[in-house]
Order: sequence, then structure tokens, then C-alpha cells
Amino acid sequence: MAAPRRRSLWSCCGHGWSWATRCCRVPGLCSSRTWGPLGAWPLSQQKRAAETHFGFETVPEEEKGGKVYQVFENVAKKYDVMNDMMSLGIHRVWKDLLIWKMHPLPGTQLLDVAGGTGDIAFRFLNYVQAQHQRKQKRQLRAQQNLSWEEIAKKYQKEEDPLGGSLVMVCDINREMLKVGKQKAMDQGYRAGLSWVLGDAEELPFDDDKFDVYTIAFGIRNVTHIDQALQEAHRVLKPGGQFLCLEFSQVDNPFVSRFYDLYSFQVIPVLGEVIAGDWKSYQYLVESIRKFPNQEEFKEMIEDAGFQKVTYESLTKGIVAIHSGFKF
Repeated sequence: MAAPRRRSLWSCCGHGWSWATRCCRVPGLCSSRTWGPLGAWPLSQQKRAAETHFGFETVPEEEKGGKVYQVFENVAKKYDVMNDMMSLGIHRVWKDLLIWKMHPLPGTQLLDVAGGTGDIAFRFLNYVQAQHQRKQKRQLRAQQNLSWEEIAKKYQKEEDPLGGSLVMVCDINREMLKVGKQKAMDQGYRAGLSWVLGDAEELPFDDDKFDVYTIAFGIRNVTHIDQALQEAHRVLKPGGQFLCLEFSQVDNPFVSRFYDLYSFQVIPVLGEVIAGDWKSYQYLVESIRKFPNQEEFKEMIEDAGFQKVTYESLTKGIVAIHSGFKF
């Protein structure tokens, strides 16, 4: 049985939603930190704990979640269109590579965090269904002596085309989930798919529950990346795999100059023209530059308890896929 978890409430906070933790309202249960005179933290710790970045802007830590929520609420309806425009469609190849690197088998239980519009979830379902169909064909070829009637009955008895696989899409943003659910209905995805409103920093799942955890273009937006990584480790089964697809550091000076020019001069303009929102896409571009490089992020994943951590840079380092295992 999983150890008891802190129970949290959703509370409206400014433009977005934040977790209100019950334990912090009960004296003595908030933390085991050592306090200074009069219950105050040392000033250096106070400043470090109280401030973080929102793009290039320094903001109070408690405000970042609401600001990020507002960004994705604003862009949700145009999110997929803008991904195609900003990346010239290359994001589709990156996401395909993430699934191929995962190589899920029928029966895999996947948690896709920050996956609101369903891009990773739908690819996962397509992949495991194709794997399951190939497995069926191999089994039938191995039974050459079956009659056509027996073969037909075998297919009819097959109730789950996914072989027991399930993907749980978890996102903190209601609008992103709404867009994902509508896409699933329009494209006919129903079996093996669930949607959950939840925070990457405090996942609403028991320990040791999933075979694979994915997060694509989402982890740089959380306030405490280290906490999100620890939560990923907690919910994975022993032997489970962590996979992260995220923007990273370009390794070619010429490409880097062109990439910066395109990012800061073109992408916000596209955001204004297509989505009517310059500021949100300015933030998204800036947030990429504030994210750790490949090696730094690898160390963070290792610090969270993952082993055999590796990464693969794609498109000259514009993005990277990081992988790690829980043992």
C-alpha cells in the first residue's frame, strides 16, 4: 500500500490556479526546516525561496504558477497550430522519436504529464495498437492448422485492441485538457485514454503506479523542476522509464545565431498574427533560454534518484530527449 500523501486543494489565485496545502495550516506539520531568530529564514534563503524566473522576468515564486497558467489558457485553442508554424512541423518528428525511444509494448501504463492536447497520448495509442496487431498476426501465423472459422472467432474474442495499455494525460490547465478531450473525440480515441487535472509538482497518483512517465515541452514551465522530477520518480514502478522531450541548448554557433533571431523576431510576431497573443509567445521563447542545458538537466534527473540517465540532442540541440530509469 502506498504511503499516505499530502492532500491538496485547488484554490483560485490571481489569473490561475495554485495548490493550497492543508498541512501548512496546521502548526508543526509544515516542514522540518531549521528557522532563524523569531522564526525567520536567513535573508539569503528567503530571497532564493521567494523569487524565480518567468521568462527573463524575476517574479515572486508564488506568482509564477498563475502566470504560466494564464499563458497556456490564452494559447490553448491555437496551441497545435502554433506548434506547426513555429517549428515548421518538425515538432511532429521530435514527438515520434520520443515514442520510438520509449518503444511501448501492449500492456504499458503511461503517465503523460503536461500533455493536455494529447499529442503524445495519441501517438502512444497508435503505436501500442500497431504492436498488438503485429503480435496477433505472429500468433496466427504460428497456428497454420486453424480453420477460417477458428481464426474469425479468435479475432472476435479480442476485446481490447491495445492489449491492456493505458495512457493517463495529466495537465494543470483546464483549457488545455478541454482541447485535448475534443481532439480525442474528433479523432476517435476512446479506449485506453484518461484525462486528469493535476500538478506536476504534486501528482494525484499512488507510488509505483506507472511503467513510463513522459513530459514533452512542459517541465521548463513548472516552478520547482526538482520537485516535479521527484514526483516522476515516485509514481514510476521499479524498472519504470522517465522520458522528457524539451527545448535545450544549440551546439552550433551559426545555428544558434539564426535560432535566436528566429525565436525573438519571428515567433512572437506569429503569436500575435495567429493567436492574437504576443506576450505569451515572448514568454515561451524566453523560458527556453532559462532552462538548463543538456548536461545540467541530466544531473538534475540523477539527483532525483534516476539511474542510467542519458540524453540525445535533436536538430543541432534545439531539443533533447532525456531518459532515465527507476531501480
